[in-house]
Amino acid sequence: MHKLAVYACTLCLISGCSQTPESGSSRYTQYKDSAPSAIKDGMTFDDAEPEYEPYALANLRSYSVLGRHYTPLKTGKGYSATGGASWYGQKFHGHLTSNGEIYDMYAMSAAHKTLPLPSYVRVTNLKNGREAIVRVNDRGPFHDNRIIDLSYAAAMKLGMLSTGTTQVKLDVIHVDEQGMQTVGNGLSLPPAPLKSQTTANTQVQIAQVPRIPAMAPASNAVTPGPLPAVDSTPSPAAKNTIQDNVFIQIAALSNNQRIEKIGSALANLYQVPYVAPFEAGLYRLRLGPFTTETQARDILDQLRNTGYRDAYKFYPTK
Repeated sequence: MHKLAVYACTLCLISGCSQTPESGSSRYTQYKDSAPSAIKDGMTFDDAEPEYEPYALANLRSYSVLGRHYTPLKTGKGYSATGGASWYGQKFHGHLTSNGEIYDMYAMSAAHKTLPLPSYVRVTNLKNGREAIVRVNDRGPFHDNRIIDLSYAAAMKLGMLSTGTTQVKLDVIHVDEQGMQTVGNGLSLPPAPLKSQTTANTQVQIAQVPRIPAMAPASNAVTPGPLPAVDSTPSPAAKNTIQDNVFIQIAALSNNQRIEKIGSALANLYQVPYVAPFEAGLYRLRLGPFTTETQARDILDQLRNTGYRDAYKFYPTK
């Protein structure tokens, strides 16, 4: 769980920092690492939200620690691994990471020896099945039997604080400039569905299928007689012909940049245009128009299977 003083000095060189928060021979006031004396008020365990971030070029250079040489990967795409995990906390809280950021033990972050910085990783505790998504912004742990060092918050979420270490599976969540996601060595997928609340969007509404209220029963209802049977099966021509433009509505947001990012990624994936009209104070993300009902239905099914369960067909009123 703890890191060596040599590691700290090496990280300072890797990140290019020339000053340390404390004076004296050591940059840390604690000799041994520990959990905080009290849990932070209002502490949350929200996963890091993967997004496209260019890698820090300075952190792609090879480096050496404790006599061992490490060469960072050029990309995290397709990376999965299984091994030991540890965590680090109070001793390093508030100090610079290898990425030149400030380590926050209450954030969902982690250290890795060779992943590009920053990277997003889904960590699965193989002993209890718990998962957490962390943002890797530091180097370490420099132990042969460990592949990742987790923040205090991430370790708490994974249920490994008491043991200090555990066996985990790592899957990098790689996001390209178009917003396409690749988890581990899996296939590329469209951007993950939006959360109900994010720091970038204070008002987020996932599109809901319109509901039509049921008609109230008439006071003097007359029981109708049997109606002649009608064949409701549409003809092949009717299935594949659209009399009015049809779109698929995916989300309604106040953040136009987020809408454009997701719209571009989905349009690139499904090879259909998208529109984002501003209506009633929100941007409405819609794919289309589609040329056939079959095409619209197939893409709608794919969207729902990849997490956009509330997407629905939208027919503009004339």
